[in-house]
Amino acid sequence: MNDHTANQSLMVSPNHRYLVKPDGSPFFYLADTAWELFHRLSRSEADQYLQDRAAKSFTVIQAVVLAELDGLNTPNPAGHRPLIDNDPTRPNQAYFEDVDWIVNRAAELGLFIGMLPTWGDKWHKDGGIGPLVFNPENARVYGRFLGTRYRHAPIIWILGGDKFVGDEEEQQTLAAMAQGLSEGDGGRHLKTYHPIGQYSSAFWFHDAGWLDFNMIQTGHTRDRDNYTSIAAEYNRTPIKPVIDGEPGYENIAHGFTEAFGRLDAHQARKFCYWSLFSGACGHTYGCNDIWQMWKAGDKPIIAASLPWDQALHLPGSGQMQFARQLIESGPYFDRLPDQSLIAPPNPTGADHVAACRAPDGSYALVYIPTGLPVTIRTFLLKGSQLHAQWYDPRGGEYTPVGIIEVNPWHNTTFTPPGSTDWVLELRQG
Repeated sequence: MNDHTANQSLMVSPNHRYLVKPDGSPFFYLADTAWELFHRLSRSEADQYLQDRAAKSFTVIQAVVLAELDGLNTPNPAGHRPLIDNDPTRPNQAYFEDVDWIVNRAAELGLFIGMLPTWGDKWHKDGGIGPLVFNPENARVYGRFLGTRYRHAPIIWILGGDKFVGDEEEQQTLAAMAQGLSEGDGGRHLKTYHPIGQYSSAFWFHDAGWLDFNMIQTGHTRDRDNYTSIAAEYNRTPIKPVIDGEPGYENIAHGFTEAFGRLDAHQARKFCYWSLFSGACGHTYGCNDIWQMWKAGDKPIIAASLPWDQALHLPGSGQMQFARQLIESGPYFDRLPDQSLIAPPNPTGADHVAACRAPDGSYALVYIPTGLPVTIRTFLLKGSQLHAQWYDPRGGEYTPVGIIEVNPWHNTTFTPPGSTDWVLELRQG
C-alpha cells in the first residue's frame, strides 16, 4: 500500500461509546453502502463514485471483497475473479490489485473502507448464491492474507454479510477469520459484524474478544423503529459502541414490494437522526441502486430503477453530511440519549421524537420527524434561560427561535417552522 495510507487506525473511545482517531479526536462513522464496489465498478467508475461520496462528507465506504451477486464466478469489469478455483487460500493477485487501487484511492480522498472479507453466502450453509467455500481452516488463512495486505490501509473490518450464524462450525469459521485478520494486521483495525435484518452482532458475538463495536441491521421498511434497536444495544453491558449498519435504503421498495412505494430521503434522514439521538456512534446511509451498482443491462435487485451514477444524486445522500455537521459542532463525547425530555405521550412509528442532551443539561437536541408540535420538559435542562433554534436537516441552516424562559416543573411547547422534519437545539443561556 502507498505511504499515505500508513498509520490509519481507529480506536474505541475511553467511555466505550464512540470511535476515535489515534490522537483521541472524534471519528464520526458516516458510511455509504457500496456492497458491489469491488465487483461491479471499473477503476474510473470507482473513482467517480468515491469522489462524490468524499465531497458529501462520508467517512466510510462499506464494500465486500467476495461479493454477493455471484462475486466468485462473475468477473469484475477488468475480467478478474477473486479466487483461483474458488479456493480462499489462493487469491487472484490481479483481482486484488484492483481492490488495492480502490482502497488507495479512497485513502487519498480521506475515506476508510468498511471491508467485508466475504458476503455471508460463502460461509453460511443456508441461502444465497454462494458457492459455500469457507471452513475454519481456510477462513483463518484468508483472513491472514487480507490482514497482511491491508495492514497499513484505512480499514474497518466488517465480518458477516447479512446472514444468521446457524451452527457451531459457522461460529468457528467467523472466529477463525477474525483471528486471521488480527494475525495479518497486528490487531490494528477495528472489527464488527454485519448481521441479518432485525438482529445485532451482539446476539452472537457481544462477548467475543474480537468484536470492537456492535452493528445492527434494521432493514428496509418505512418508519422502522431503529431507535428501539439502538437503545437496546446502548444499554447492553459491557458497553460497546453501536451503529445501524443497514437501515432502510433510499429508493428501495418498501418491504421489498414495489406496489407499496419506495423509501425516500425523508425516511433516510429519520433513520439517521433517530439512531444518533438514541445513542449510535455514527450512521450508515444506503441507496438500493448504489449498493448493487446497478446499470442498464443488469438484472435489477429489489426493483432497482436508476443507474448508479444517476442515483448518486438522490437527495438523501447529500443530506447525511448535515447530521455529521450538527453532531461535530458541539460537545462530542458527552451526548446522552434521553427520551424523558419529551413530555408524554411520545408517539411510536412515523411521529416518534428522539432526544439527546449533555449529562449536565447544558444542551439538548430534539428530532421532530413530521413537523408536529412537541412539548419539552425544559425544566430538566440547565439554567433559567435557554437559547433555542431550529436546524434544517435538509440543508444545515439554522433558524433562531430566541430566549426561552425556564420555569420549574413547567413544560414548553415548540412548533417546527415547516411540515417535515426538523431538529430543535436548546442550549444554556
